[in-house]
Amino acid sequence: MDKKQVLSTLLRKTLMALTGLFLCFFLVIHLLGNLQLLMPPEQAKESFNSYSHLLSGNIFIKIISYVLYASILIHCLDALLITLSNRKTAGKYAVDKRGASSKWYSRNMGILGTLILIFLVFHFKDFWYQYKFGSLPKDESGHKDLYTIVIAAYQDWWYVLFYVLSMFALGYHLLHGFFSAARSLGVYHPKYVSWIRVFAIGYSYAITIGFAIIPIYIYLTQHVLWN
Repeated sequence: MDKKQVLSTLLRKTLMALTGLFLCFFLVIHLLGNLQLLMPPEQAKESFNSYSHLLSGNIFIKIISYVLYASILIHCLDALLITLSNRKTAGKYAVDKRGASSKWYSRNMGILGTLILIFLVFHFKDFWYQYKFGSLPKDESGHKDLYTIVIAAYQDWWYVLFYVLSMFALGYHLLHGFFSAARSLGVYHPKYVSWIRVFAIGYSYAITIGFAIIPIYIYLTQHVLWN
């Protein structure tokens, strides 16, 4: 591999790390907003719809949302380019021996990433698209009633299962992503490895469990009320 290819690979990995870290930050904010769904129904409805209305009407949030969309696209395209480049290089120069030392989720980031991408398509279609372009009913405060749409979506057990499995795929993706980003950005130093490991595991578990528990809670507590 020549210097130009090495530089190109380093730039792609750095871009992957930076977009990934931004998406990690967004996940924290998104989770904190969604945790309102765990409140008692009437309180959750008012709080969640007000929160959604605030986000949709704030110019700063709109700018951040455009950065988010760009980050998702760049992250996915960059991952595809890196994967294709790695396969080409491995096939040309060496036999891939990572199976003996790497974690299974590290070897299957492409599969995990694809599952997450499929989930995002459904997630954007069912919630983001409905809120932006659908004719949602209004709640008592005059805000679009996204809460009712979310609750209705989690009345089907298969949708809840799909959501939960997608969150576990996301958790493993994050776990590998943190270590990979640390290496790409040059901060995976022996002095900080233990701290990075603890933070990565803690963050990945918190995001996975935090998001997964929401549809499970809604299905278990409000499924009977809707049926």
